[in-house]
Amino acid sequence: MKIDFTNRVVLITGASRGIGRAIALLFAEHGAHVALNYIQNQDATDSLITELKAFPVKARGYQADIADETAVNTMIDQVVADFGRVDVLVNNAGIWKEASITTITDDQLTEMIDINLKGMFYCARAVTPHLAKQGGSIINISSTAGQRGEAYHSHYASTKGAAIAFTKSLATELVREKIRVNCVAPGWVATDMSFDALASPDANKYLSEIPMRRPARPEEIAGAVVFLASDWASFITGEVVNVNGGAVLCG
Repeated sequence: MKIDFTNRVVLITGASRGIGRAIALLFAEHGAHVALNYIQNQDATDSLITELKAFPVKARGYQADIADETAVNTMIDQVVADFGRVDVLVNNAGIWKEASITTITDDQLTEMIDINLKGMFYCARAVTPHLAKQGGSIINISSTAGQRGEAYHSHYASTKGAAIAFTKSLATELVREKIRVNCVAPGWVATDMSFDALASPDANKYLSEIPMRRPARPEEIAGAVVFLASDWASFITGEVVNVNGGAVLCG
């Protein structure tokens, strides 16, 4: 059996670059039509859509702030109007910003929760009735920070820990709707978001904590996501797949 998403529709949040972009390309390679959410980088989204023309699939971009419930609902309605269905939601969009516990402001805390946590809730809530029509899959992107914490990023780590709890909660709640809910927890990934950190004097320290001594490529995160959404993972739900080069060893 091969992985085949022909005629299925995948919605990916934060799809214009990095992990989201890699996920879109890999789903398209396996036959999926892709709906690409972005918040402001239309040029990158348009460039991705051009690249996706190499595959016999449909691809469209949808500008929406996932922290805005109304915007999310409108986006989901438009995706269904354009494609006729949704089969997979990948909750990938998120931010990573530094703040110590003594200096963090209410605005910084609210921004992190609104995007990384509420946005995930809004997207899952809006798409669930559509997934329930034929069954489907939700994949949430967490982080090693959500498993072991991260100094000076407690607000970020808290939202990523919540992503894991959210995954396990929805997995049992939605199983009767034939919706599987799983999670991918990456460690360091070579993307725009981590570029400054991985180019800093502390980079060797970060990489020394990874047994494989390198960050992941976005494509390596995408592989786990596509697997979990595929029929190969048909009996997997509520699971956290760690893609971190051995940095955090937990089941």
